[in-house]
Amino acid sequence: MKIAVTYENGEVFQHFGKTESFKVYTITNNKIVSSEIIGSNGNSHGSLAGYLKNLGVSGLICGGIGVGAREMLGSEGITVYPGASGNADDQIDALISNNLHYDPNTECHHHDKEDAHTCTCGKH
Repeated sequence: MKIAVTYENGEVFQHFGKTESFKVYTITNNKIVSSEIIGSNGNSHGSLAGYLKNLGVSGLICGGIGVGAREMLGSEGITVYPGASGNADDQIDALISNNLHYDPNTECHHHDKEDAHTCTCGKH
């Protein structure tokens, strides 16, 4: 299976729709067999779900994420683990060992102006 993490400087990037990179991990038998950092190729919000699906991703660890993006990812069969933070490698290890700390109720709400952004994750 492949799990993507929104990624910046080794950490979980806190805004799914604005992430410029993902770290994608290939996991077999509960072990990381490979990982690579890939760019978002200019995709944002709505188009990221299809982009990740085409990469073979089945799960996503992220910080803040909007309801629409969550729904699109879900429709592509991608499980979302929102509200996570910290070192990306540590988060994957935690997921593998069923100890990932995330908040399934995390939601970001966006409006026309960036300063109107609100997020229930408490990290913005």
